[in-house]
Amino acid sequence: MDRQLREDADAIVAASINAVLPDEAVHRALKNRVFPGRIYIVAVGKAAWQMAKAAKDCLGDSVETGIVITKYGHVKGELEGIVCREAGHPVPDDNSYAATKQALALVDGLSESDTVLFLLSGGGSALFEKPLISADELQDVTNQLLSCGADIVEINTIRKRLSEVKGGRFAKLCEPARVFSVVLSDVLGDVPDMIASGPAYPDSSTKEDAAAIAEKYNLVLSKRARELLTVETPKELSNVTTCITGSVRQLCSAAAEECRRRGYEPFILTDRLCCQAKEAGSFLASIARSHAGENRPLAFLAGGETVVKLTGTGKGGRNQELALSAAKGISGLDGAAVFSVGSDGTDGPTDAAGGYADADTCEELCDAGADIYKALENNDSYHALKSVGGLIFTGPTGTNVNDIAVVLLRGRREEYKDLKERGTDSFRTSLSSTL
Repeated sequence: MDRQLREDADAIVAASINAVLPDEAVHRALKNRVFPGRIYIVAVGKAAWQMAKAAKDCLGDSVETGIVITKYGHVKGELEGIVCREAGHPVPDDNSYAATKQALALVDGLSESDTVLFLLSGGGSALFEKPLISADELQDVTNQLLSCGADIVEINTIRKRLSEVKGGRFAKLCEPARVFSVVLSDVLGDVPDMIASGPAYPDSSTKEDAAAIAEKYNLVLSKRARELLTVETPKELSNVTTCITGSVRQLCSAAAEECRRRGYEPFILTDRLCCQAKEAGSFLASIARSHAGENRPLAFLAGGETVVKLTGTGKGGRNQELALSAAKGISGLDGAAVFSVGSDGTDGPTDAAGGYADADTCEELCDAGADIYKALENNDSYHALKSVGGLIFTGPTGTNVNDIAVVLLRGRREEYKDLKERGTDSFRTSLSSTL
């Protein structure tokens, strides 16, 4: 493993995630806002605890009570006056349903002078759920969508219509109380009705969209579920104010800035990466090979969210699969690395945030007795990368604004000296470790 490139990768990951933590974003959204009447916090998503803490710090005793519903392992302590619940993700479980029932009880019977402070982040689709079909079928439909490679917009379009709280329906249940919604976006393009399936935002998708998605992926649905796909969701909500704060664009910008600080010239390729993880890994490896002969350190960044098409029974996540796939393309390419992480710190059903690969990864996998092709076919990127130290761990971060994938190219070493002699300040610090 190239230790310098790995050190740079870890620093870029840390800097980019720190820049999109929700504390400042929530404070900014609430600054100078006056909420007459009682305030009730309902925080949902992977970043729910962090967002609720920031809101409580900002509003203090004016908060009547509240509830946090977040992923297992994401509650970081008690919050005075606020109940914290952990539940299943990416598939809802009994704790998801029980916590949602508790949230609905909290907002039941409020008056028009009350405010529901709805703090929403990615992951809310699974964590915040009251299904209109059986729990078993909802889990089955969710698993079908996840395994067939559907993107988050397609998944949420279906889930909205099978739920009593999605697609603007939660806001209707809060009436006549007002809803002030602060949202961390994990959806490409920051489409507010698709973030966590838009519990408090008018739904832009239609029943025709839902029918087309069901047909596209040949979803197996009960008669009841098919009937629900034909029922329209709320298109207008008069009691809601929405503030979107934090997105993958900020994640990309922060990563680019840290790349620049460490001596790489950064290029943001896209903040809307949306394809299969294997394809993204192959594409980024081709970018690395195309620019490997450059005479300066370069970084190419892609933000967004890939998907994994399940063909095996292994363990992994989209970011790990992207990195492992890229390993094939950059094998033997001195001074090249590709890494990818989820900003929430958990990649798929694993404890890793993502994966890292460089020019040595393929050879190291072979020495460890791992077959990269079989690992990819079995969707077992976790164990393959673990065997060569290629997993990236951050722990739960308290935010969730999609993923960031980066190509690092150290450049042709013989050209570094010319740059240094010309006094190129931006390269001086990072070059000192490689000359």
